[in-house]
Amino acid sequence: MVHKLIEWSLRNRYIVLLLSAGIFVWGIISIQKNPIDAIPDLSENQVIVFTEWMGRAPQLVEDQITYPLVTNLQGLPKIKYVRAASMFGMSFIYVIFEDDVDVYWARSRVLERLSTISSTLPKGVAPQLGPDGTGVGHILWYTLEAPGVDLGEQRALQDWYVKFALQNVPGVSEIASFGGFQKEYQVTIDPNKLLYYKLSVPEVISAVRANNNESGGRKFDMSDIGYIIKTSGYLKSIKEIEDIPLKNQNGIPIKVSDIGTVQMSGETRLGIFDHNGTGEVVGGIVVMRYGENADAVIDNVKEKMKEVAKGLPKGVKFNIVYDRGHLIKESIDSVKRTLIEEMFVVSLIVIIFLFHWRSALSIIIQIPITIAASFILLNAFDISSNIMSLTGIALAIGVIVDNGIIMSENAYQHLSQRYAQWESEQKNETNSDEKN
Repeated sequence: MVHKLIEWSLRNRYIVLLLSAGIFVWGIISIQKNPIDAIPDLSENQVIVFTEWMGRAPQLVEDQITYPLVTNLQGLPKIKYVRAASMFGMSFIYVIFEDDVDVYWARSRVLERLSTISSTLPKGVAPQLGPDGTGVGHILWYTLEAPGVDLGEQRALQDWYVKFALQNVPGVSEIASFGGFQKEYQVTIDPNKLLYYKLSVPEVISAVRANNNESGGRKFDMSDIGYIIKTSGYLKSIKEIEDIPLKNQNGIPIKVSDIGTVQMSGETRLGIFDHNGTGEVVGGIVVMRYGENADAVIDNVKEKMKEVAKGLPKGVKFNIVYDRGHLIKESIDSVKRTLIEEMFVVSLIVIIFLFHWRSALSIIIQIPITIAASFILLNAFDISSNIMSLTGIALAIGVIVDNGIIMSENAYQHLSQRYAQWESEQKNETNSDEKN
């Protein structure tokens, strides 16, 4: 089989050269399409289920949320195992699937199962899926440099402007905000006044919730003009919350301000984010979607940041504190430089040892074609260009030229033998002619 293949290749040299050129061009196109990252993604094929039940102890979260979810999720197809962690007010469940399972198929299976489990959980508890990223999906961290702006305003700017803008970048799964204060209205109730007015905390909560609502009306015509009636009841200030009526007592309305105080404050925090000891900052984490090109996503996010910065308040700007793009470019450039140097050294050694430029050229030309063809396989198996894959290609350059050297030396040996045989035959024929 090999003999026939070699014979066919020798008889159809131009076809072989044309196929080699086609593979080389295909490989060049594959190099441009191949995703670039610094390190290979070796994280497990997992789906994260996050459930929040604030104010509850870890043991209660474990018994009423984590345990029911884990026991029901274990029956999913193509699943390896389920891990879980319960903490104060939060539950995290990591569903690990087999490596050959598509991540979005796995997410849909988990979502289907959650739709049947939610009814068994405590009222108001809603499990949700984590971002469709991986363990190495944090590609960029940034903070907002906003001198003179309080942390609450910075967090509002991050949550309601910056986050929504950056989430539109292709390849971004989530923008996770951190730091600062999340503004909220807080009603502090005096228990003695509750007893005096014979009210309960659930009654106060129901009254506030009922008054923070908007209702639609109907359309009616008057004087050939159509009017649409609606009531706007959303609370917009502390004064409006204080004036909410709770009940009537002897014809006098009891308001929220009569049983407590209302103030604008920040949500309870479990930690702070400090940057280099200079104080608290607000920022976000860019999480890359599964299977995307990290280098391209980082570049697109930076371009989007330039556009978003035009709408920021005066004096506010982005400060990138972690950028994997530098690591990617430096590591890939280092490996590429080593790859080029090794190609040059191997080519030089081949030329020196064979000392025949046509034989050396037939061997050296295999190096770029083989390297380009390897990227076709990298794309076929969804493997990115990283330190590990490029180093493997660099190590294989010596193996690439081995077969060419062996074939050239073998052909040279057979040609030498045939040439010596031909010379001997010619000499014998000359001697016989002289005798005659």
